[in-house]
Amino acid sequence: MLAEERLSKIIRLVNEQGSATAQELIEYLNASESTIRRDLNTLDASGEIIKVHGGAMSVNTSFKMRDDEISDRRITNIDEKRLIAQYAAKLIKKDDFVYIDAGTTTEYIIDYITEKNAVYVTNAVNHACKLSHMGCEVYLVGGRLKSATEAIVGSETLETLSKYNFTIGFWGTNGIHRKTGFTTPDREEAGVKKMSFINCKKRYIVADSSKFDSISPVGFADFDDAIIITEKNVNGYEDCENIILAQK
Repeated sequence: MLAEERLSKIIRLVNEQGSATAQELIEYLNASESTIRRDLNTLDASGEIIKVHGGAMSVNTSFKMRDDEISDRRITNIDEKRLIAQYAAKLIKKDDFVYIDAGTTTEYIIDYITEKNAVYVTNAVNHACKLSHMGCEVYLVGGRLKSATEAIVGSETLETLSKYNFTIGFWGTNGIHRKTGFTTPDREEAGVKKMSFINCKKRYIVADSSKFDSISPVGFADFDDAIIITEKNVNGYEDCENIILAQK
């Protein structure tokens, strides 16, 4: 196969999938590891793809390495977050055992909660305070406070969450991608999300459309493992059965 044809096929595959591993490209093109590595360097230098550890990403995929400060995120996409939160809050029923993840979109859910005959657990101090002031029964897990996201994280948090079995839960995410799933920049926070996630029956990701085709370093769940509540269709995801569009 000519080099130009091979490079063209790499670009097409990476753009179609959003990303590709080096091993996938080796098998797809029946090429050697050294050839693929050289091709990725060439395409990265020309700006056709983004070379990452173990493979490549589409230039249309954003990569977020760290969390923005929560004060900044609270004033971003407010209308979209409120629409998503209003829909999510209606899903909570009497006698539910509810997990609400730290985050700004999940925080807005609390503003619309009407079900007081449910028990709430959260790893966010502000969430717990708001729920308590509303007269809800709420439990705040213990651990270390991460100031950037106001999330409680660490081994103590994981130990507590391992004992719970939630009927319904809501999580925020930094990135949503068909291949890499739901991702976040921080390893400890990803661990808390994952533990609460696997111990929950009905799982909802609440995220505005800006989070799609974005990838952060640490994954906490696969794309098909939760229902996504967002505010509008995103190109390339219209056929996904696990996406709900919040309506006014």
